[in-house]
Amino acid sequence: MTLLDGCYDRVVVLQCNIDDMTGEELGFALERILSEGALDAWFTPIYMKKNRPAVVLSVLCRAGEAPEFRNLLLRETSTLGVRWQAMEREIAERRLERVDTPWGAVRCKVKLLAGHVVSAKPEFQDCADLARQHDLPLRHVMKVAERAIGKSMSDWPPETGEES
Repeated sequence: MTLLDGCYDRVVVLQCNIDDMTGEELGFALERILSEGALDAWFTPIYMKKNRPAVVLSVLCRAGEAPEFRNLLLRETSTLGVRWQAMEREIAERRLERVDTPWGAVRCKVKLLAGHVVSAKPEFQDCADLARQHDLPLRHVMKVAERAIGKSMSDWPPETGEES
C-alpha cells in the first residue's frame, strides 16, 4: 500500500485555439505534451469566426513548468499565442491498493477525505490488460475487480447515512 497525502498546490492552465491542424497533428501534439510531463491535456471543440470548426487545446501543468509548456505549444502547434491562468487546487488524499482477481492483480485508486474512504476504482489499464490476455469483456473484469475492492477493504463501501 502506498499513501499519498492530500494537499494544495499551484497549477497553471495553458490554452490555445487551433483551427488549421489535422487530427493526426493534433494527436501527435497531445501525445508529446503528455509525454513531457503535463498533469493533463485535452481538446474542447469550438467554432471560431466564420463558423470555422476548431479546438481549444488545454494543458494543466505545475506552475514552475509553465514556460516550458508554453514553448512546447508554440513549437508543436500552429497557434500564434498561448494564454494562461494560474490556479490553486486541492488534491484529495489517495492510496493505492492491489487486489487479486481470478486473472491477476489489479491496482485500485482509493480516495479519502478526512481519512475516510469516499471512493475506490480499479485502474483501467490493469483491467484492460487482463481482459485482452484472457479474452474477457472489459466490463466483466472491472466488475470483478470492484467486488475484490469491497472484500479487501474494511472501510468499503463508504457510509452514505442511508438505511439499507
